Amino acid sequence: MDPVTLLKALVLGIVQGLTEFLPISSTAHLLLGERLLGFHDEGKVFTVMIQFGSILAVMWLYRAKIWETIAGLPTKPEARRFALLLILAFLPALFAGFFAADFVKTVLQESLAVIAWSFVIGGVAMLLIERYRPAPTVMEADRTPFARALGIGVFQTLAMIPGVSRSGATIVGALALGLDRRAAAEFSFFLAMPTMAAAFVYDLMQLRTQGFPTDRIAEIGVGFVAAFFAALAVVKPFLEFVSRAGFGPFAWYRIGLGALLLVLRGLGLVA
Repeated sequence: MDPVTLLKALVLGIVQGLTEFLPISSTAHLLLGERLLGFHDEGKVFTVMIQFGSILAVMWLYRAKIWETIAGLPTKPEARRFALLLILAFLPALFAGFFAADFVKTVLQESLAVIAWSFVIGGVAMLLIERYRPAPTVMEADRTPFARALGIGVFQTLAMIPGVSRSGATIVGALALGLDRRAAAEFSFFLAMPTMAAAFVYDLMQLRTQGFPTDRIAEIGVGFVAAFFAALAVVKPFLEFVSRAGFGPFAWYRIGLGALLLVLRGLGLVA
């Protein structure tokens, strides 16, 4: 395997892991990174597999809560309630993905303008929510009312647009619906598990027709491991940071990057 290709896979894996659970869109950063590095992901196999690394990372971090919920389903009402919360929040993305996944992948993900404007608009929305959001009434993710959980799930469907960010959409939705910053971020992480797992299974089924590229095992393995450890490293510090400083820095980062992309596109330097 070409060392340069492995280095690119390492960089992209780190980018994916670092950005998956931050409200800045991992999909957009991965697409931009592939363009910048000249990395061609035939059939999106690499992207699908390294995203699974990020899923496993957050599942490992919250393994105690996951096990507590699963083990408590037969006997504990609070465990059943939390599981139902996540199912309700997951359903809108399931329906949206079923009807729009192909359009998103073949049309929207190919448009740099869509990504750039999504960065800017999402950043502005985040600033507005931070400033004008209602006083939080939900301080723990697993205490979220059912109707609000469903509402957060509706917000999550916006993340199908590249550049919006799955975590960004769910966090903004949660803040608007009265969740505390930390509770909003944690609910986003918990909701990521079924959502990303379902997306992974769907993409894996789509890949069956082309077969698994055995000649790319090394680069996929490097990207997978890098994504796992990068995601593992960022989740807890992110929670502590937003609890203190809020989401403003991420909003300004989104606006700045989106504006830069629009300027570069306007100058004809990127297509």
